[in-house]
Amino acid sequence: MDARSPSPSLPVAGELRRWWVTRGLVARLVVVSLALLLLVQLAGFVAIRQGIEVNARRGLDERIALGAQVWQRLLDQRSATLHQGAALLAADYGFRDAVASHDVATLRSALDNHRRRIGATDAALLDTQLAVVATHEAADPALAEALRRAAPELAKRQGRTQVALVDGRPLQLVLVPMRAPVLVGWVAMGFPLDRALVDDMHAVSGLQATVLAQPLRAAARVLVSSLPAGVSPQPLAEQLADGELALGAESWLVRTVPVAAGNEGRVVLRLAGSVDAVVAHYRVLQATLALITLLGLVLFGAGSHWLARRVTRPLRQLARASDALARGDATVPLAHLQRRDEIGELSRAFDHMRGSLAEQQQALRDLAFRDRLTQLPNRSALRGSLQAAIGEADADHDEMAVVMLDLDRFKHVNDVLGYDFGDRVLCSVAERLPHLVRESDLVARLGGDEFALLLRGAGMAHAAAVAQRLAVCFEQPLTLDDQTIDLSAGVGIALWPEHALDADGLLRRAEVAMYAAKRQTGGAQVYDPSVDTASAQTLSLLSELRRAVDRDELRLYLQPKIDIATGVVCGAEALVRWQHPERGLVPPLQFIPFAEQTGFIRQLTLWMVEQAAAAQAALARANVRRVSVNLSTRDLMDQELPDKLDEILHRHRAKAEGFCLEITESAIMDDPARAEATLNQLASRGYKLSIDDYGTGYSSLAYLRRLPVSELKIDKSFVMGMERSSGDATIVRSTIDLAHNLGLTVVAEGVENEAILKLLHGLKCDEGQGYHMSKPLPLAQFHDWAQRWQVVPPQVLAGTELASGAMLH
Repeated sequence: MDARSPSPSLPVAGELRRWWVTRGLVARLVVVSLALLLLVQLAGFVAIRQGIEVNARRGLDERIALGAQVWQRLLDQRSATLHQGAALLAADYGFRDAVASHDVATLRSALDNHRRRIGATDAALLDTQLAVVATHEAADPALAEALRRAAPELAKRQGRTQVALVDGRPLQLVLVPMRAPVLVGWVAMGFPLDRALVDDMHAVSGLQATVLAQPLRAAARVLVSSLPAGVSPQPLAEQLADGELALGAESWLVRTVPVAAGNEGRVVLRLAGSVDAVVAHYRVLQATLALITLLGLVLFGAGSHWLARRVTRPLRQLARASDALARGDATVPLAHLQRRDEIGELSRAFDHMRGSLAEQQQALRDLAFRDRLTQLPNRSALRGSLQAAIGEADADHDEMAVVMLDLDRFKHVNDVLGYDFGDRVLCSVAERLPHLVRESDLVARLGGDEFALLLRGAGMAHAAAVAQRLAVCFEQPLTLDDQTIDLSAGVGIALWPEHALDADGLLRRAEVAMYAAKRQTGGAQVYDPSVDTASAQTLSLLSELRRAVDRDELRLYLQPKIDIATGVVCGAEALVRWQHPERGLVPPLQFIPFAEQTGFIRQLTLWMVEQAAAAQAALARANVRRVSVNLSTRDLMDQELPDKLDEILHRHRAKAEGFCLEITESAIMDDPARAEATLNQLASRGYKLSIDDYGTGYSSLAYLRRLPVSELKIDKSFVMGMERSSGDATIVRSTIDLAHNLGLTVVAEGVENEAILKLLHGLKCDEGQGYHMSKPLPLAQFHDWAQRWQVVPPQVLAGTELASGAMLH
């Protein structure tokens, strides 16, 4: 077929798709219902069939295992018969007399008579050296040879039986000593493993038994088999592996049972059970199930068709009414309004929708241009009004201003008094603002706690006067529900056309001035182009940061941690500093936030791990067991982070146990599932995990119990306030108790003085970090500090005095 010619299945699929699209809902419901029913029935049919096959084979396999025991029991019974017969002959006086007189003819006759009496096929007398003296026939070299090989073992293990091949026949042999009273010879008897035996095996177990001879240097051959006349046992000799085997027209499960083994080969029994015969009993049940399925499809199809037509009839009527409503005709009557079922509910809902459609359209228009809480115009309305005013104004003669304000500490109001109270505060502010401007001016709420004033025909003087009225207005406290709120706001002013010629530019520059006012907290601020220039400089600084790693401008700083119980240095936190060639030492707050926003924080994290890994051996000599490195949200979202860290550690021959990875609570909560997966990988590789700034984020016992963390780091805001605030002290004590109960160690950061250190020691905090010990130091200075630091004895820490001279900075 030409490779470019379409596949034959594509036209068929296209026809089916067109048929499905053109069919009505009734046909689809019927087809889907029948398809689901048929799928369920087919799944059940397949499961039942597989269950039958598995159970049948399992049961047959158990029967074959039991058959092997039955076979051994038959051999044991025949062995007992042989032993009894041989023992009787050995105890016969006349036979002993013939042995003593070496009368071979008498011996042969006695052996033949006795074997016939017990049903044995072979009998022989052996001397004390196990040499054949006489057999039941004049000469039987095959029996003599078989006895020569088997007699030594049988003589050693009296009472046992052994199977040997005698002239191609499998023979079960026993050997009984003859004493008068000393040993004068041995009597040997043999039973054949013949058709009678395998028939008995079949009668007892229901399995077909076949005895095979497997010579070492020749093909296996069938000795005797109980298989029916129409089934050839030859495949049993050709395929010696256990499992399923085709014999005749049926499948048989075959297992091999060892019977005898010697230097020339072995004799085995192959037990076979018919799989088809076992499964045949269940075929009638499957046929009955198929017939029930067919009848169910017919009945289910008829019922589905009737129900689908009954359900879709009202829907067709509603569709006609909907088409009329789309054309603007709302007079088409609806049926089924009085019904009490789902169709009636749908009809009444449609009728109600038809009546309220105009009201909803008006509400949508209001939502688009009006703030729902304060009923002031929103940002879109302000932008539209500003664009219209600019379009009507003359840049050479007219003026206008935008005054934007953002309430201070409004988030604290929401956190302390609740969002409902905060909404009432916003409404009160919205009621005050219109009284501060002219009727021609516009007051709008931009969102959150931001408001804006559009002052038409206003220059700088008028805008400053309005800003002054705003300041005076906010000097008056707001009282709601006996709660007095002191309000203040950051106010920014942008003028048209001085600062911008378009509406978006004017709004943006007013916002820039507002945020500058909030930072300076010094009243209203007029837009200053230098503010935007500073932002551009920050972006330039970020671009230079990307090259700082290659230029070796970053520096590793370490802030030590001490064991509070002993005063011994136990660890350090790794911090990054940027030694800029022109700007000098750049503080982290000027580049870390932007690095987190752009994702470059990942490179900074790997850089710090690289530096700490390279210094791990040197830090160990300073008693630093573990270096802490902060992980950001973007680090936790990187599924390849564990492999990257392992590669760094392998390169520097460092150990994961020498690192503590600190994670903030907010970083975990950004994507808990991915963060937990990354943390589990890191913990499994030996890294210690710590929750940083505990208490300032989404503190939750749930994630503490689930995540593989082993350390909590209390935020310094609580530690530094322990001396002045009982609440902070309670938080620190509760956090320490909680962590210890969860099996976690506790690190307190912000240890600024000796008094805080004493309090932490009394609360049994594990480790401390802060300026009382040392500020962050470069690596070389850190080593010098560690050498000067003297270990404080535990009893001094536990006492009332803590000599500051014992801690040299």
